[in-house]
Amino acid sequence: MKILVFGASNSSDSINKKLASSVSKYYKEKEDSIEIIDLNDFEAPLFSKDKEKEIGMPEGPLQFAEKIDAADFIIISFAENNGNYNVGYKNLVDWTSRIKGRKIYNGKPVFLLATSQGRRGGQSVLDIATQRMPFDGAEVLETFSLPEFNNNFEEGKGIITPVLRSQLEAKVRKTKRLMAEILTR
Repeated sequence: MKILVFGASNSSDSINKKLASSVSKYYKEKEDSIEIIDLNDFEAPLFSKDKEKEIGMPEGPLQFAEKIDAADFIIISFAENNGNYNVGYKNLVDWTSRIKGRKIYNGKPVFLLATSQGRRGGQSVLDIATQRMPFDGAEVLETFSLPEFNNNFEEGKGIITPVLRSQLEAKVRKTKRLMAEILTR
């Protein structure tokens, strides 16, 4: 299985990229490959129809779409900015949605995560993503929100709070089972 992993953030020290990367380790089997990408590697100017007319499709969104297309399964952890998507993610998917003949995620199964320093753990953006992603061509298999990142996560160890780790691990088991079914269709 080819797994694509990213934090939906343009922050250089994204806690959501850290969470997504940590969760991806649960999926590493001998035959699996995991690719962790940084959205900053897929640059594009601020989207507008005027900019699209002026420059056409930038290379960044095309390369992002190629990464999506090569994956069997995608793990995304959403940063929450003012209760919504991070601007870096939103801009990239706005451009990607303009690629002729495609939905952004082209039917790929996804595990959606979110975290923040707050008690709700990015739940607002996770709710938005969970509702929006099917329209963008994603099959949402499961979601997970990690509250109070600094209190519940430690670099190198992942989620350190037993009840939250247990909740995550149950969702990982479920997504693995669902992916096994999808891959045998």
